[in-house]
Amino acid sequence: MSCKSMSCIPIIFSTQEDSRFIEELNVRIRGTEGSKYLTDYPTVYLHYWVSNEVSYTDKNGVSKSYNQYDVYVGESNNVLSRTRQHYLEGEEQANWQYKLTHSKKSIPKFIVIGHKYFNKSFTLDLENRLIEYIMSVPRTVRKIHNGRGNPQNMYFPQEYFKDVFKKVWRKLGEYQSDLFPAESVIFNSAIFKASPLKKLSSQQREVKDLIIERVFNSVNSGIDGQLIFVQGEAGTGKTVLTTSTFYELTRLKDVLEHKNDLEVHLLVNHEQQLAVYKQMAERLDIGQEHISKPTSFINNHTCVNKVDVCFIDEGHLLLTQGKMSYRGKNQLQDIMNRSKVVVVMFDEDQVLTTEEYWESEVLDEFKTISEKQGNFIQLHHQFRMNCAESTKQWLKSFIYDRRIERFKPDKEGYEIKSFNSPLALHNAIKKKANEKGNELSRLVASYDWDYSDSKVPSDRDYWDVRIGDWSLPWNYEIARYMGRKEKRYLRNLSWAEQNQTLDEVGSTFTVQGFDLSYVGVILGPSVKFKDGHIEFCPSESKNDKATRKRTLSDGRTKQFGKDFIRNEVKVLMTRGIKGLYLYAVDPELREALKEIALISTD
Repeated sequence: MSCKSMSCIPIIFSTQEDSRFIEELNVRIRGTEGSKYLTDYPTVYLHYWVSNEVSYTDKNGVSKSYNQYDVYVGESNNVLSRTRQHYLEGEEQANWQYKLTHSKKSIPKFIVIGHKYFNKSFTLDLENRLIEYIMSVPRTVRKIHNGRGNPQNMYFPQEYFKDVFKKVWRKLGEYQSDLFPAESVIFNSAIFKASPLKKLSSQQREVKDLIIERVFNSVNSGIDGQLIFVQGEAGTGKTVLTTSTFYELTRLKDVLEHKNDLEVHLLVNHEQQLAVYKQMAERLDIGQEHISKPTSFINNHTCVNKVDVCFIDEGHLLLTQGKMSYRGKNQLQDIMNRSKVVVVMFDEDQVLTTEEYWESEVLDEFKTISEKQGNFIQLHHQFRMNCAESTKQWLKSFIYDRRIERFKPDKEGYEIKSFNSPLALHNAIKKKANEKGNELSRLVASYDWDYSDSKVPSDRDYWDVRIGDWSLPWNYEIARYMGRKEKRYLRNLSWAEQNQTLDEVGSTFTVQGFDLSYVGVILGPSVKFKDGHIEFCPSESKNDKATRKRTLSDGRTKQFGKDFIRNEVKVLMTRGIKGLYLYAVDPELREALKEIALISTD
């Protein structure tokens, strides 16, 4: 519901926290029109100050810099009293308020927000949403000193929240645009998409409560060996469930009988996702040292001193055989041996390499353990793709049945289009990326072109996806030739958030686990169309980890290349929130896509 009348406009007061700030705060606020909503009602307030200046060199060699901010977001029934309390606490160096009162980079700013509709639930929800948005701002936020997340469920007048928040955020942007950018910037942030502060679905809340209950029971009783196995397809909310539960457990104190703090770890075997989690942890001040890759965790922990709980996101990426950096046989088992409670998020249809392959008997053993403990959970609801059920069925038919059905226009507005050339596909994605709200649209491809991160090609400057006369750099190749300062500028951004990657082609290794607004997928030579069916052809793939043989537990060797290419295609084709654009290298597949009424553009 929209709140359009002038009386519904939020009251926002802003001032510098200068030498007379505390002394004059009451008078300054009461001089604001509608001040009763700032002094007599619940309010939300912010302190922010420049804590760092980062210098870098852009792609044109020009030296630039930007400010980084520290922020505190709070809510109070008496903002005047609460602010004076903050300043008294600023005398202790260990408190965040000390940084506020001793800021040397700039004079801190103070903002207080009021509204006629504000009650306790409304201000808690607004506080939570502001923290979530600020945490997700690219580059310019260093740390949020109040990382408490407390999203509310139903309350009156919740129907006005969305409209009021938009007005608040827009006004904050007028005060400090680099700290409070346009909402489209937030929506395209990888941190925002994985935010632990999001409101959960009813099933996600139930699962979260179950995990927390199991953790408390395990730690308080001294009984370990709990395995909570959460299975769900891509886009069913596994990452948000992971971050939300992990975040809450890291902040709980004085709730256990034998100790004040839980030792909680979050593991993910994906470089891009790991970088996002570490940045999230740094901004919310929850300990980056407890976020790592599985091999690092296993090497740094023993079976004697077990950690309380270990979350594993993208559990299908765990190794199930040894390699140079990992000498064990199964990372999930090794993690269970070092943890009292393990929570693993899993989608076996996203396994992409032989070293991640799970023999059905082994996987069933772990599922059985969780089932006997009442800890096996299946997630069904699709959160990523804003599409009709008919579109989901079209994709399933393409990926699993290897058929191309006639595509019916999506009643939810989701787009699927095919293109006659890679240039046309690239131009369409660039056009979408330049539209407001679609900035995070990128081009990706099946792994059918050579690539190495340790060397360059002998006959050209960088690895590329080359189709006829058309080519673009492949994966991280543009960044390879950037200067140190420019790389520093990009280091906290995922691949898709970096501007130069709009003229680059990504792969499953850059986008798995991430959302895009529109995804442009190049189906390379490993995906063909013959005799009315799609064929997955391992001989055309350049991913040797997917096509080499795997030695099974009974000594037999077997290839799973077709399954892995199918999984790869699924990962790529399900990245888009609003749409999927396709180009097929195989002429027969390209023609088949045109014939079933997908819009084709030259």
